[in-house]
Amino acid sequence: MNEDEITRKLDAAVDRLAAIEHERWAHWQAYMHKAGERLPDGRLVLPADQVARWDRQIATPFGGLGDDEKDSDREQVQRYLSEIVAILTRG
Repeated sequence: MNEDEITRKLDAAVDRLAAIEHERWAHWQAYMHKAGERLPDGRLVLPADQVARWDRQIATPFGGLGDDEKDSDREQVQRYLSEIVAILTRG
């Protein structure tokens, strides 16, 4: 495989993974919007307890998360894993 083919395959892999990332992001945004209250002017107000939970999770390394939180992160990785396997085995 020459350098151009490798570059083409890597670019295609980035696009496939970026599509998964966009789906993941859109799912998270939909979750956040559903958790919040939409004001008449279009602003979204998030509940203080949710914000506090997310702040705690942001400040906590993976190893310090609870089992349910770790499982949630693992679930997100699973969305990528099959595509990564395909990239490594099929190109």
